[in-house]
Amino acid sequence: MSFPGGWEWILIFVVLLLLFGAKRLPDLAKGLGKGILEFRKAAKEVTDEIRKEEIDKPDDDKDKPEA
Repeated sequence: MSFPGGWEWILIFVVLLLLFGAKRLPDLAKGLGKGILEFRKAAKEVTDEIRKEEIDKPDDDKDKPEA
Protein backbone atom coordinates (compact mmCIF):
# COMPACT_ATOMS: atom_id res chain seq x y z
CA MET A 1 0.00 0.00 0.00
CA SER A 2 1.49 3.33 -1.00
CA PHE A 3 0.85 6.78 0.35
CA PRO A 4 -1.17 9.25 -1.70
CA GLY A 5 0.80 11.50 -4.03
CA GLY A 6 0.36 15.20 -4.77
CA TRP A 7 -2.80 14.99 -6.88
CA GLU A 8 -4.45 12.59 -4.48
CA TRP A 9 -3.90 14.99 -1.56
CA ILE A 10 -5.39 17.83 -3.58
CA LEU A 11 -8.44 15.70 -4.40
CA ILE A 12 -8.83 14.69 -0.73
CA PHE A 13 -8.61 18.35 0.33
CA VAL A 14 -11.24 19.39 -2.22
CA VAL A 15 -13.61 16.64 -1.06
CA LEU A 16 -13.14 17.66 2.58
CA LEU A 17 -13.71 21.28 1.65
CA LEU A 18 -16.96 20.36 -0.09
CA LEU A 19 -18.14 18.15 2.78
CA PHE A 20 -17.35 20.39 5.73
CA GLY A 21 -17.00 23.89 4.27
CA ALA A 22 -14.18 26.38 4.59
CA LYS A 23 -15.18 27.54 8.08
CA ARG A 24 -15.15 24.13 9.76
CA LEU A 25 -12.04 22.76 8.04
CA PRO A 26 -9.49 24.56 10.30
CA ASP A 27 -11.33 23.33 13.40
CA LEU A 28 -11.26 19.77 12.08
CA ALA A 29 -7.53 20.03 11.34
CA LYS A 30 -6.86 21.42 14.81
CA GLY A 31 -8.83 18.59 16.42
CA LEU A 32 -6.99 16.03 14.32
CA GLY A 33 -3.64 17.53 15.33
CA LYS A 34 -4.57 17.41 19.01
CA GLY A 35 -5.68 13.81 18.65
CA ILE A 36 -2.40 12.80 17.02
CA LEU A 37 -0.46 14.63 19.73
CA GLU A 38 -2.37 12.82 22.50
CA PHE A 39 -1.82 9.47 20.77
CA ARG A 40 1.93 10.06 20.49
CA LYS A 41 2.09 11.17 24.12
CA ALA A 42 0.26 8.04 25.31
CA ALA A 43 2.42 5.78 23.12
CA LYS A 44 5.59 7.36 24.55
CA GLU A 45 4.33 6.87 28.11
CA VAL A 46 3.62 3.19 27.46
CA THR A 47 7.03 2.71 25.83
CA ASP A 48 8.78 4.44 28.73
CA GLU A 49 6.88 2.29 31.25
CA ILE A 50 7.87 -0.91 29.43
CA ARG A 51 11.52 0.14 29.32
CA LYS A 52 11.43 1.03 33.01
CA GLU A 53 10.02 -2.40 33.88
CA GLU A 54 12.70 -4.11 31.77
CA ILE A 55 15.44 -2.19 33.58
CA ASP A 56 13.97 -2.88 37.04
CA LYS A 57 13.36 -6.59 36.31
CA PRO A 58 16.03 -8.79 37.90
CA ASP A 59 17.97 -11.04 35.56
CA ASP A 60 17.49 -14.46 37.16
CA ASP A 61 18.39 -16.16 33.89
CA LYS A 62 22.07 -15.18 34.21
CA ASP A 63 22.62 -17.46 37.21
CA LYS A 64 20.98 -20.53 35.63
CA PRO A 65 23.29 -22.94 33.82
CA GLU A 66 22.42 -23.67 30.21
CA ALA A 67 21.38 -27.22 29.38
